[in-house]
Amino acid sequence: MTFPKIGNIAPAFSLKNQDEKLVCLKDFKGKKNLVLYFYPKASTPGCTTQACGIRDAFVEFKNMDTVVLGVSPDAPAKLTKFIQKQSLNFDLLSDEDHAIADKYGV
Repeated sequence: MTFPKIGNIAPAFSLKNQDEKLVCLKDFKGKKNLVLYFYPKASTPGCTTQACGIRDAFVEFKNMDTVVLGVSPDAPAKLTKFIQKQSLNFDLLSDEDHAIADKYGV
């Protein structure tokens, strides 16, 4: 596994979100910022704390023209349950085979 180099273009991705809708890196061209964070498993204590912190800071991210996407190996159906249970206000992406995580050195 290799890490992306600072200053290089981010590795492309196309992943299904919680609604099984395809989300691609290129969809965010023109946005000032994109936060792509990786977490190991939905509904675990640490991942829940992290996701709820992002949820609670949503207005601040929006004010900075920033989109946040969470990526995990969970299936879309599990992501839907996590979003509903925690009232998350951002998309979660399913990377079941870890292909994108590997591209990002996670």
